[in-house]
Amino acid sequence: MNEEKIPLRKDVPAGDKWDLSVLYKSDDEWEADLKQVPGLTEKVTACKGRLAEGPDRLLEGLKALEAVEHLVEKVYHYASLMHSADQGDSRAQEMEKRAMMAYSQFVAAISFWDPELLAIPDDKINGWIQDKAFDGYRVYIQKTLHVKPYVLSEKEERILALGIESGETASNAFSLLNNVDMEFGTVRADGRDKPLTHSTFGDFMENPDRAVRKEAYEKFYAQFASHANTLAALYAGSVAGDIFHSRARGYGSSLEAALYKDKVPVSVYKNLIATVGKNLDTLHKYYSLRKRVLKLDELRHYDVYVPLAPKPEFKTSYEEAVEIVRGAMAPLGTEYTDRLCGGLLGGWCDRYENKGKRSGAFSSGCYDGYPFILLNYKDTTLRDVYTMAHEGGHSMHSWYSVHNNPFMCYEYTIFEAETASTFNEELVFQYLMKNAKDDAMRKYLLSARAADILATLHRQTMFAEYELLCHESVEQEGRPLSTDALRSIYRGLLEKYFGPEMVFENESDLEGLRIPHFYNAFYVYKYSTGISASLALAKKVTEGGASEREDYFKFLKSGGSRYPIESLRVAGVDMESPAPVQAACDSFKSLVDQLDAIL
Repeated sequence: MNEEKIPLRKDVPAGDKWDLSVLYKSDDEWEADLKQVPGLTEKVTACKGRLAEGPDRLLEGLKALEAVEHLVEKVYHYASLMHSADQGDSRAQEMEKRAMMAYSQFVAAISFWDPELLAIPDDKINGWIQDKAFDGYRVYIQKTLHVKPYVLSEKEERILALGIESGETASNAFSLLNNVDMEFGTVRADGRDKPLTHSTFGDFMENPDRAVRKEAYEKFYAQFASHANTLAALYAGSVAGDIFHSRARGYGSSLEAALYKDKVPVSVYKNLIATVGKNLDTLHKYYSLRKRVLKLDELRHYDVYVPLAPKPEFKTSYEEAVEIVRGAMAPLGTEYTDRLCGGLLGGWCDRYENKGKRSGAFSSGCYDGYPFILLNYKDTTLRDVYTMAHEGGHSMHSWYSVHNNPFMCYEYTIFEAETASTFNEELVFQYLMKNAKDDAMRKYLLSARAADILATLHRQTMFAEYELLCHESVEQEGRPLSTDALRSIYRGLLEKYFGPEMVFENESDLEGLRIPHFYNAFYVYKYSTGISASLALAKKVTEGGASEREDYFKFLKSGGSRYPIESLRVAGVDMESPAPVQAACDSFKSLVDQLDAIL
């Protein structure tokens, strides 16, 4: 048997790894910075009881706070990246835990900060921060004042801060179980035994051989079935934690608690679900089309990812993918493309899968070093080119934010991030369509794009509805989240979104127990709102001129200086209106109609 092997981390060439030396040249340097955290924290605590004495004293405290937050961010970022690259590395696990402990201790020590800051009368503090000396802190203070209604007393804040580390238990346990402990075996495909992993599962689901898809699906979900009760308990614990924090602070719901800080109205979340729900007939038409094109008597859950058009023979190396991204991003100018592609070919990116590496992909930046990208790139999967552009959009958003904002307000929200990333995906699609050599490639690209928009708009909205129903089950209806309850909620949504053509397996509803993002509550809806905004912005930039492109760069450069709804308005999109979501649904309908005519 010829069985492909996933390399160990130590066997991955240096050129294929990200260059973390821009953060620390050695673990010893990291240790030295970690040891500085307590001393810098003491400089902040020395300001306790004195913030209201006057603007100079407040400014002194802000500078001390900035110094320790900046260092803690860098220390944790390095350790987190090390752990993500090899989650089975005990040294990296220990480093991340120690960084989290340092962060938890820091947060607990400064629990006095927000209550004391917010005790200063609003008119007084708003007068102080008009001074130029507060330029780097003004937005931070204004955003702190925004959450004033939900900040507790010093003692209560300290208790909540002490629970940060233990509050990560469900998420950490899920991650280890999902990425390290589970072994999925191999799948026989193309005459070889190929390893089944989180990364290769998507490849198997696209395999034209239905027997391969079925074998991969059954082996993959067999692992989740064997751990279903544990996975359900972990997610139920995560939901309970969300509800505890929202109630402790006095929010009306855990959804409101998740959205309030970003000043996103609850109506935005619920309008998304409602608008997509009104357009599910198009989604059902797509699945009916899929059943007909694939010539199936029954459409099964493992049939929904295989391309509707034959996959043309091509193999795209990592370097070739970078050049596709360069060409696709040309409407944004050479400063953008040179910076992004230089990073992808330089030290920004950890390129390929290795044993123990976190599945999927992400971009992770801090105020120092590069805006790093984790990929599990495969040269036979076109989607990975889109993923490269997607994560590159995040990283360039981070680059512009860092270089146009002070530390205390450089971080943009996830709500905005998913616009910058899916914007890049749309430009890649347009570029590939324009440069397609034949009708076969164009048909394939159309079918792939429809699938991608479905995955980002409809699938993430289904996930968002699942999260909402799970939280409401506990906090509004008083019903606990047992294994059967979670599976029942998810199966109901599968039937709603996939429609009457789909025949599900007994294990299909286990999908709801394997989504890592659910441990960051009410996160996934931002993919759906993001693509809705990005499709509108991509149209503006590619069909407009210099002013439209500059508006988009204003958005990228906003960082955390504006609330997300406001920053997108600057770019030309109003997300408080259902119009962008409806327009995205209309775009999907157009693609489905084109596919129906072509295929």
